[in-house]
Amino acid sequence: MYQSSRDKKVVDNLCNGAKNLSDFHFKKVVYFLIKIKIKGEISVDKNKVEKAIYNLLIALGENPEREGLKDTPRRVADMYKELLESPELKYTKFEEKYRDIVLIKDIEFSSMCEHHLMPFFGVAHIAYIPNGKIIGISKLARIVEKYARRLQVQERMMNQIVEDIKTNLETEDVAICIEAKHMCMVARGIKKVNAKTITSKFTGAFQNSENKNEFYSLLNGGK
Repeated sequence: MYQSSRDKKVVDNLCNGAKNLSDFHFKKVVYFLIKIKIKGEISVDKNKVEKAIYNLLIALGENPEREGLKDTPRRVADMYKELLESPELKYTKFEEKYRDIVLIKDIEFSSMCEHHLMPFFGVAHIAYIPNGKIIGISKLARIVEKYARRLQVQERMMNQIVEDIKTNLETEDVAICIEAKHMCMVARGIKKVNAKTITSKFTGAFQNSENKNEFYSLLNGGK
């Protein structure tokens, strides 16, 4: 049931001291809630997804047994597993006295809007000022992927990325800008194909105008 020994320890500690809390099924519920509320992670139940898609096809007036749709429930279940489950992230950090801006821009991502279950996708630009530690640069892209691969809204994803970097790099100085197209706005509703949603957040030293301006200057190629 558990993905790591640490997860098991957390659940056991929460359930300790109450007779009826040692039940296996109760622990499954506790673990599920921890993953959703604390970690934000969900394991996709492929069997349930397949059944749900099979019934959805019927509700849409289709025949799920016809040739073109026979494998659709399985394919959709595989798709959701790929889109919504992120691999465990191991942070590679190094001691370093560098105290200037580190910027990674144009980190591509795709995520799933929780309001209409439609994709939104774009790029994230992330900067931080090290506080004695730097992170392997690919890990910043993996942090974006970690929070993109779940049911999301752009604003929350941005905040989660910032808090993750602050916690794991022990720095308060983080800047992020996300540009994304939302299919719920492109393919339905108002149907604005070229509209982009841009969000930003600045913490610590990046709330200073000089650092904020440098962040945007670096995004524009130093212009």
